Amino acid sequence: MENTNIDITKKAPDAPEKNFKNRLKAFLFYTVQWTWGLPVNLIGAIVFWFCTKIKKRNWQRFGYAKIVYLPWNSGGLSLGLYIFMKANHKSKKWTYNTRIHEYGHTWQCLLLGPLYWIFVAIPSAIWCNCFEGFRKKHDVSYYWLYCESWANKWGQKFSGMKQKDIQKKVY
Repeated sequence: MENTNIDITKKAPDAPEKNFKNRLKAFLFYTVQWTWGLPVNLIGAIVFWFCTKIKKRNWQRFGYAKIVYLPWNSGGLSLGLYIFMKANHKSKKWTYNTRIHEYGHTWQCLLLGPLYWIFVAIPSAIWCNCFEGFRKKHDVSYYWLYCESWANKWGQKFSGMKQKDIQKKVY
């Protein structure tokens, strides 16, 4: 069932009201990301710096994260606070949904810290890069894998944005 009330041109979550409670949330979020999630975020920060300062790629804020747009044929990659995704995708719906999905991975990193590699990054990379044929042959959605469906749920929850037509098969 299609939800036609979703604005797929929206680029980021609404900015939270600037009050003590929200500033405290932001402080705690970044503190945990830069301590418990240090290994993932450190690699993300280095790649972010290289992409934006050396390669001069565009980026934007998305909630607590930063998204860098790259000229690659891949989808998205989340390294803690830093999201890397395809620039100028032909589908606005894909771009809209992918931002939310990758933001969900940002929150998984907050929870899992260095365990993110074991429980999310490696399974996700294997599922994405090694099982496309299997997914097509058996009509299995990319989001069937636990860490991918979890990223969709958390991305929607923490961005306050709803994905459009995400249940359709994506191989």
